[in-house]
Amino acid sequence: MVPGPMTVAALLTRLEIVPESVLVINGDTLVTHDARLADDAEVEIRPVISGGAT
Repeated sequence: MVPGPMTVAALLTRLEIVPESVLVINGDTLVTHDARLADDAEVEIRPVISGGAT
């Protein structure tokens, strides 16, 4: 648990996560790095996976 409120970018910085390497989901909504999270927000942080057909 991280005390808030804070922006997604501030949260990722606090957790030492490179922002470009993850997607942040709040509820059912993908949120941008400038979104403000409430103190009681529960977010899911997922790694970005890239690739494609060769």
